[in-house]
Amino acid sequence: MASDTWEAAGLAPRLTPETYDFFTGGARGELMIYRCSACMHFTHPPSPRCPTCLTMTMRPVPVSGRGVVISYSVNHYQWHPAFRAPYPIAIVELDEQQGLRLTTRIVGPDALNVQIGARVRVTFEAHDQVWLPLFEVENPSTPGATSIQ
Repeated sequence: MASDTWEAAGLAPRLTPETYDFFTGGARGELMIYRCSACMHFTHPPSPRCPTCLTMTMRPVPVSGRGVVISYSVNHYQWHPAFRAPYPIAIVELDEQQGLRLTTRIVGPDALNVQIGARVRVTFEAHDQVWLPLFEVENPSTPGATSIQ
């Protein structure tokens, strides 16, 4: 689906001061996540107040963009023309901090073979003014990974 059609279909995330860096960092190849300048705790989705120390010192910083699949589901129904079924939706825990998780799509040649425990890395899908952070499987034969298909 062309980006202008994608945006016209209402699928583009709304850019706000809190989400701007997350959805535009992909233009630079950076996954931007809010981090507390006082206690260094990461949080997602973005929040102006740190959930750990309660200060208002949250700032977006680039992270590695690497993590592990915690859970996933393969959607076999085409809910919208922009998403050709089947496609996996996953919860990815980022390497930077235990519990720092994103809900995302898994893309790439090994997407439908994703497994819990699989190592993944961020990739970006550009749509007009936003870059969606999606993830690709780093090594499809991750030792110890289990499948729940």
